[in-house]
Amino acid sequence: MDSFNEAWDIICDYCRQRITDVAYKTWISKIEPVNLDFSQGKAILMVPGDFHRQTLTRCYMSLLNDAFESVFGSGIDICFTIPEEINQKEEKLNESILDADYEFTFDTFIVGSSNKFAHAASLAVAANPGYAYNPLFIYGNSGLGKTHLLNAIRSEIKANSPEKEIIYVKGDDFTNELIESIHLAKTSEFRQKYRNSDVLLVDDVQFIGGKESTQEEFFHTFNALYEAKKQIVLTSDRPPKEIQSLVDRLRNRFESGLIADIQPPDFETRSAIIKRKAELLEIDVPDDVCEYIATKLKANIRQLEGVVKKMKAKSLLYGEKISINSAQKIISDILNNDQPPPLTVEKIIEEVARTFGVTAEDIRSSKRNSNISKARQIAIYVVREITQLSMNLIGDEFGGRDHSTIVYAVKQVEKDMSKDTKVKSMVEDIIKNIRDR
Repeated sequence: MDSFNEAWDIICDYCRQRITDVAYKTWISKIEPVNLDFSQGKAILMVPGDFHRQTLTRCYMSLLNDAFESVFGSGIDICFTIPEEINQKEEKLNESILDADYEFTFDTFIVGSSNKFAHAASLAVAANPGYAYNPLFIYGNSGLGKTHLLNAIRSEIKANSPEKEIIYVKGDDFTNELIESIHLAKTSEFRQKYRNSDVLLVDDVQFIGGKESTQEEFFHTFNALYEAKKQIVLTSDRPPKEIQSLVDRLRNRFESGLIADIQPPDFETRSAIIKRKAELLEIDVPDDVCEYIATKLKANIRQLEGVVKKMKAKSLLYGEKISINSAQKIISDILNNDQPPPLTVEKIIEEVARTFGVTAEDIRSSKRNSNISKARQIAIYVVREITQLSMNLIGDEFGGRDHSTIVYAVKQVEKDMSKDTKVKSMVEDIIKNIRDR
């Protein structure tokens, strides 16, 4: 017998011949085989819910025991589980695996042809901050190791110079922190925090594009640190020249140092990442399974690591053997889970609000000052562009505005974009940032 699934087909045939079609379809057909562990003499079956489990235990356990014995002989105990219990167990185990995860250091970074330049530049910066390459700008798609390198730089500098003040911040968080400091009249504290740092590490700096007050503040922070020979390292999903709504003076500064890209890893690097992750999690991944995973997942290191984590969790929970079949199911689950959540009107309005330094409530309100009115028009345009909602539904989302108001806003933004390249760049960056999230 090659698999528990094949054995389960035989068990189902056994049951089908001994009960009515209605009983079989109602109770037996809805059972899913999860795992069979001969060493422990245990078969785990998943059923839709607790009532289903109780009914099977009360009315059909004898039939199932006979069916298992007809296939495997005696000595197999049947255990029922339900989806909620499996999810809870997997979440708990995944959390414990995550807690034991490796640190983002240079030692745990797998170097290959796709990232060796960025890795070498990061090593040089960590060894001689403020003097080697300043600023260092690393770009590449999500999940390729940019954040790992930032944290490796931080760890290395902290180990060599514990007295240095190192700040790691995401581009979004810098914007949100600035807005909060303005709201609380604490901009002096905000500036002191960032401009007195020895090392500034900014992840996803593309998210400050188009946000005028954020860019203004970041420009002065950048200058203060650069002139004091303090190290600046930035990451982005694209090079400075492609962040369209970035002001020229910031783009020039980003391009004044060293720019290093990270490309998707080649097959050998992907295989090495899987092996290294398995070694750190203390599980054995056979070569054929490693090659299968590396062949199927090509563009994202986090997905590779996620498969290894999931294999360990399945192995610990159900004694599931690490094989190509198990890897295939896990890869399918990971690819399905990686689908981006639907883009809501609320998320779009929040992004536009951050860009203009206003609140989502301002955009939905009846306030008419120039900045809020422009933010509202662009939010309406972007909602229309991304969601394709009807004008009437968009009007409902924006405080009950009528159809003609929404049509006017869309046409006005289209007109502004056709005449002003800065507006066009800003809107395009807003749309890209929303989709990239």
